[in-house]
Amino acid sequence: MRATVDRHTYAQLSTAEVAEPDAFAYWREMICATFVRLTADPIDGRPFSGLIEHVPVGEIEMSTVVAAGQHVRRTRTLIADDTEEFLLASIQIGGRGRGEQDGRAAALSAGEMAYYDSTRPYALHFDDPFQQLVVQVPKRALMLQNTRKLTARSLGAGTPGTAVSAFFRSLAQSTRAGGTGGAILVPHALGLLSAAASYAGQRAPAAPAIEAMARQRVFDFLHRNLADPTLNADTVARACHVSRRTLYRIVGEAGVAAQLRRMRIERARALLLSAPERPVNAVAAACGFNSESGFFRAFRAETGQTPVAYRRGYGTVGQ
Repeated sequence: MRATVDRHTYAQLSTAEVAEPDAFAYWREMICATFVRLTADPIDGRPFSGLIEHVPVGEIEMSTVVAAGQHVRRTRTLIADDTEEFLLASIQIGGRGRGEQDGRAAALSAGEMAYYDSTRPYALHFDDPFQQLVVQVPKRALMLQNTRKLTARSLGAGTPGTAVSAFFRSLAQSTRAGGTGGAILVPHALGLLSAAASYAGQRAPAAPAIEAMARQRVFDFLHRNLADPTLNADTVARACHVSRRTLYRIVGEAGVAAQLRRMRIERARALLLSAPERPVNAVAAACGFNSESGFFRAFRAETGQTPVAYRRGYGTVGQ
């Protein structure tokens, strides 16, 4: 059995599809089909297992990798066999990893990320089972002139890597679940990748990348603080270090209040269904509404239903 992946469609590959003695040989085919041409060696002689879930959005490919320990290499010979040039971002979700390229080594633990360039040799080491999200983008889409200073640098807490990791994990999850809005986020996603790459390479990011990072800061802040009924444009602008003008450009002409209302209703819908025992007034408070009556009005305006009817009908109008 050969492993194949259409880069434009969802795919899931697993070593469970072959007999155990053939698992690692099939794994080598899996990683070559999903990413670029690679070679790999297992850590020991124990039975090997691995799973890859491939989720494409436009030119961006996101692949969640869950596997046993291994050493992976991209060699000059393998590079010569490929025609496309990619920048890859490895986002560590579980376990630990270490990547090497351009004379540097990046140690990765959960929440950290690092870049690799497919046009030069690199190595990845996982001594134990691990989980990663690998984001792969054609270099031409990012318009990067020189990647030699940004590869194999760990981006974790206190760097743009934190926001970028959270964004792509969310994007992969929502797209995997059948969400249809991923395509409109591609320019933003590319801007985030460019911003983090500029930071890793110790360069000033271009204007679109700066805008993408500002947008991500704003929406991260809004999501984290939805339960605060006192949030307003001034509070958000100060917390995110942007001007009011920039803030309104990010959230749209309707303003912060309208964006907050949509996000609060989205969270309320999830809470109404996931916690059916929670009183409606408690849901309202958890989503930042000052009063139950205000929550009812906002919910009806957004969904066409009251919260009680929505919960009773599991979100289906007319039931």
